Formats: sequence, C-alpha cells, structure tokens
Amino acid sequence: MSAPSISLAGKAAIVTGGSRGIGKGIALMFAGAGAEVVVCSRNLDGKLESAADEIRKLGKRSLAVKADVTRQADIDNLVKQTMDEFGAIDILVNNAGTVVRAPVVEHSEEDWDKVIDTNLKSYFLCSRAVGRVMMEQKRGNIINIASLRGIEAAPGRVSYSVSKAGVIMLTRVLALEFVKYNVRVNAIAPGWIKTELTEPMWGNPKTNQEVTATIPMDRWASVAEMASVALFLASDLSSYVTGHTLAADGGMAAI
Repeated sequence: MSAPSISLAGKAAIVTGGSRGIGKGIALMFAGAGAEVVVCSRNLDGKLESAADEIRKLGKRSLAVKADVTRQADIDNLVKQTMDEFGAIDILVNNAGTVVRAPVVEHSEEDWDKVIDTNLKSYFLCSRAVGRVMMEQKRGNIINIASLRGIEAAPGRVSYSVSKAGVIMLTRVLALEFVKYNVRVNAIAPGWIKTELTEPMWGNPKTNQEVTATIPMDRWASVAEMASVALFLASDLSSYVTGHTLAADGGMAAI
C-alpha cells in the first residue's frame, strides 16, 4: 500500500473570514497544496486583498469577495462569483466568527444575536447554499471551525460557547444529510491559538503564563498548526472521516 499524498490540486475552496488569523492561514495552506481559493469577509479592505494577493503569489487563482455571511443575498453572490470563476466548489471552510465576553446577567440581547448570527447562523446559511452545489456535483467537503468552548463550558462566554456547541451539532446533522451525495462534513475545535485577536492575552506575560498552565502541551498553538488540521480534513487522507469534531487543543479536552 503506497502512502497517499496531500494534494488539493484542481480543487476550488471558499474560506469565510479569510482576511486574517486562522482563516487566512487555512487559505494559504490550501493554496500551497494546489487549490484555487476564494477568501471573503465583511469588508473588502487591504487585509482581504492582501490575503488574495498572497495566494496568487503561490501560483494559484484567488478571489477576494466582500460578503456578510449572515446575509443570504451576500452568500448567494459569493457562491455565484465562485462558480463563475471556477465552475465548482469543492471545499467550504466556515470560519467567520466573533466573541462577546460578559456574565449572563450582563449579556445584552443585541450581543447574543450578533454572536449567534455570526458563529452559527452563517455556518448554516453558507452550508445550505454551497451544499446545494455540492449535492449537484456529487462531491464536496465542508469544514466548520468550532471551538473547545463548544465542548467545555467557560464562564463569561455564554453566547460564544452556545454558538460553538451548535456548530458541532450542525456538523453532525449536515454530515448525515450530505453523505449520500459524497459530501463530507467535519469540524475543528481549536484551543488557544496565537493570532492577532489573542495577542492581548499571549502578549501579556501574566495572562500568557495563566493560559499556558492550562494546556497539557504547555504552549499555545500556531495558526499553521490549525491550518494543517484543516488540510488533513480537506484532503483524501481523511476520506473515511465525516461528522467528526477534531479537538486541536494541545490536550485540554483530555483533562
């Protein structure tokens, strides 16, 4: 038996929230493996265009699309632009996300709606729209970015934890509904990752030490490590895996 290679050559992928952090890392990792990649975010700003340019420098085609993935019309436009450019959608990475930190009694309804819409509703809307394309193609791969906080509760993050728990269940339901169309659906539940958004924590010696002490591997993850997990799930190496949530958390879920 020969060892399979990790290649996404000839595939077209959409990565939501692709202008920075995990999303950008995944987009670049996919392009490095041979995929053409569409990146989208709410704002068509320098960061999104820069991500698309970095993909092109790797020799792959890319589109930067402005899309608020909580709005159906924007998602429909995203799908249309991708199909017009590439003729197929082989991979969807639902990555757009936000967080509000507040005790339950101080958590506003507006913030609840914002987090649930961004972290969960958008995953449903994107998966539904792209899923229709994949069902017709009889092939596809959806990867949802969940969180360790969707598995283990944490005070002060009620809307975030609930939204990510919902992503895990959404992943399982989609996997069962799409499996007969040769479409796989999996999720990644990251732990602590060094990104721009978490820099106030890992950049603060006291907070960094407190967080690191909770991680069995005794260090934060890099964006590249999360992107590598996504590459595994997007590739044929995981061809018999669907409906699964992979905890990439340095061992935290094992405690």
